[in-house]
Amino acid sequence: MNRQIKHQLQIQLQSNQDHQQQFIKSQLSQVQQPSEQQIKSQSNIKSFNYQIINHNSIQQQEYCNVVAFNKDGSILAAGCDNLINLYEFRQGMLKYNQTLNDHQDTVSTLYFMRQSNQIISGDQNGYILIWQNNNNFQWSCSQALKEHKNSINCLIMNNYEDIIISSSDDYTIKFWILENEWICSQTITDHKHCVYQLNMNEQQNKVISCGWDQLILIIEYSEYNKKWMVIQKIKVDCQGLRLCFINDNLFTFQPKKGNLMHVYEMNSVNKQFTKTKNINVNQGDDGYVLFPQQYIKSKQLLVSKHYQNVNLIRQLENDEFKVEQSIQFGSYGLFGQMSNDGEYLITWDYSSKEIQIRKQTEE
Repeated sequence: MNRQIKHQLQIQLQSNQDHQQQFIKSQLSQVQQPSEQQIKSQSNIKSFNYQIINHNSIQQQEYCNVVAFNKDGSILAAGCDNLINLYEFRQGMLKYNQTLNDHQDTVSTLYFMRQSNQIISGDQNGYILIWQNNNNFQWSCSQALKEHKNSINCLIMNNYEDIIISSSDDYTIKFWILENEWICSQTITDHKHCVYQLNMNEQQNKVISCGWDQLILIIEYSEYNKKWMVIQKIKVDCQGLRLCFINDNLFTFQPKKGNLMHVYEMNSVNKQFTKTKNINVNQGDDGYVLFPQQYIKSKQLLVSKHYQNVNLIRQLENDEFKVEQSIQFGSYGLFGQMSNDGEYLITWDYSSKEIQIRKQTEE
């Protein structure tokens, strides 16, 4: 880092008194500056940067709470108010194809099945819709699920795609299984307020959740009981918006406010998760619960939104983490997803009212 940049950071961060001065300065400066900032990894791994493809952005005036790629990144779904717009995605360009209009309320979450290209969507009225693909790039609603009493915040599936797990503002987590149709098989009621993100580990036997009640739940499948059981409740000091397993023994957690992301690791003796380190990110108090954390294993890359920033965080050796790039937007009304291969980042934000496409470039 040259003298000019150091001098600029010192001016911007006069009030910072944290012990880790240099690292936090490099993070907090991103909130001060209007442009995208890259924080380069000091490891031997090549640094990367996601650059916007300006001429490929498309105007989207209606609120877009969620975007989702299919498995191979050839299709993008965008939840725009109560509609789902479907696009073909080729070489960084979007081509409109179809609009799904069966939702009566704002679409809040989307999940693309990897084995069948079916879509699962949830809305703010508590409905979950299953969309069947007819192999002609056309989808139609095949089933509507209504067990939740309030907004759906997250939908995930196991690898076999025979279990759907949903979280809601009705304080519950529901497990759905496929018989002839999807049915609700179990409800977890241990959260005492809205439940936000869910995530499942690689081994497929644990689910973690966070929410407004300042709790992280560790939920494990019991082979003996054939039920999902809450095996640990972690009390945290702030509402939690996002979390994500990095591997079976480690997950990350993004609180609603502050300038830290937390790392939890499992103790090999008692099998309990405890916080072991913090990662410095941008300062903020986030007002939106959507845009879940996402880990791209092939690139050892965590995508984590906090306030007005999308933080792209590299997992290094010894489970250390480095913020490679922090992209600042003009609003915390910011939603997006990375393609499964980590090549493209798609976002919509309230300030630009555009669906923006960014492509990875290595340096």
